[in-house]
Amino acid sequence: MFTGLVETQGKVVALKPKGPGVRLSLESQLIANGASIGDSIAVNGCCLTVVSIAENVVDFEAGEETLKRTNLGQLENGSTVNLERSLQLGDRLGGHLVTGHIDTTATLAQRNNDGQWCTMWFDVPSEYAKQMASKGSVTIDGISLTLVDVTDTQFSVALIPHTLDATTLGGRKPGDTVNIETDLLAKYVQRQLETK
Repeated sequence: MFTGLVETQGKVVALKPKGPGVRLSLESQLIANGASIGDSIAVNGCCLTVVSIAENVVDFEAGEETLKRTNLGQLENGSTVNLERSLQLGDRLGGHLVTGHIDTTATLAQRNNDGQWCTMWFDVPSEYAKQMASKGSVTIDGISLTLVDVTDTQFSVALIPHTLDATTLGGRKPGDTVNIETDLLAKYVQRQLETK
């Protein structure tokens, strides 16, 4: 489990084919110094397992399904990703409960800058928009955010300067693909309603 509060950003230093997937090498001193083999780390919101650590470089393996269903398949050498270590019992929960299981991807449709602030609108498949509500929570590339407006196929979030500076959202442009995890509670409520 994660909180959706990005701890740091990492840089892709290598992508090597491995079976049907890839071995992903990320440079991050913070993550490398505190991680152990087998730890779960959210990479752009996607829960991956640490398979190797060498100095400031942490390696993960991402399978074919992960690469197809997330934006991790679009990474290149030099790409920047959001990173968060998994929760430990007793940690503060400043964001919301995030599983690291990506539901879908969304496309940045519109970016409205207002000085150092920004409102972003994303296109999302309608079946996932049904799991969203204004003032509810959503995770975008591993970032816990509050939904502003939700339509049948779009949603918006308002971003403060800190979020734009400390995460990859600051550099996102219209047309970019982001990972989406809807709120865990919304999934269970929807499932219960569907089975009645």
